[in-house]
Amino acid sequence: MTSRKVAFLFPGQGSQHAGMGTEILQDPDVAALAERCRHLVDLRHLLIAADDEELRLTNNAQPALCFAGIALTMLLRRAGVEPAAAAGHSVGEYAALEAAGVLTPEDAIRAVTERGLAMAEAVPAGETSMAAVLGMDPGALAGVLESVEEVWPANFNTPTQTVIGGSILGLSEATEKLQAAGARRVIPLNVSAAFHTPFVVPAARRLRAFLDTIEFNKPRIPVISNLTGTPYEEGADFPALLELQLQSAVRWSDGIRALRALGITDFVEVGPKKALSGMIRDLAPGAGAHSAATGTACLEVAGLLH
Repeated sequence: MTSRKVAFLFPGQGSQHAGMGTEILQDPDVAALAERCRHLVDLRHLLIAADDEELRLTNNAQPALCFAGIALTMLLRRAGVEPAAAAGHSVGEYAALEAAGVLTPEDAIRAVTERGLAMAEAVPAGETSMAAVLGMDPGALAGVLESVEEVWPANFNTPTQTVIGGSILGLSEATEKLQAAGARRVIPLNVSAAFHTPFVVPAARRLRAFLDTIEFNKPRIPVISNLTGTPYEEGADFPALLELQLQSAVRWSDGIRALRALGITDFVEVGPKKALSGMIRDLAPGAGAHSAATGTACLEVAGLLH
């Protein structure tokens, strides 16, 4: 057990990178889990051999990131780090639900594999994308986007970072207008579609039909919903909420505030890169922010938290 109150945070698409699972798949338990899911997706290939271009495709990135989060959670728990709450950014929410016992590891991988396929088929790669807007208030950003067709706010990450999604043409126009209106930077993201926008409504409907076939258990710890920015309530209709989650904006900053209200003192990003832990300085000043991207890092985090 840890001496602090820890939340596990699971990143979404854009955090994947080539070779991100090479070290963790050397662990026998992690390798065994990958083998159990082999009939769904070749996780060993995606986490060891796939290049960045292959991982950019949403149907590859989603199961790869979810598996990495589940595997690293296993390693953190083995090292004695137990979460008091969990949250995941976009597809990361499925790994958070697994950490809370809502989904089995296999069902989480099944769900995100279907989610990725549905999204890839609903929005072919190259037609839409996303970009991070830095240094602009979300309200001012929304005002600028009113004059741009087919672009919407998709992730409310921090008070000065909002991700937008839309058509390639619309994003180009939005970039020019946002920079003219005072945005410090507009950075294209390494994703293949405009997630959390109306473009993925058909994928959300297909996902809902699939999620209705999966058993969802009662959470053992609080899990933050991207849709509401608050913990899932007692008796939550997970398939309905996850359908809406896919086509609606991620309320990440609200979710971190909700975790702080639960008494969380430390945040551990469970996955590759440091996209989420890097936001904690802005969203939760004074809280601990840690990154667990490898088995070695899991042991280091455990040492810091005990």
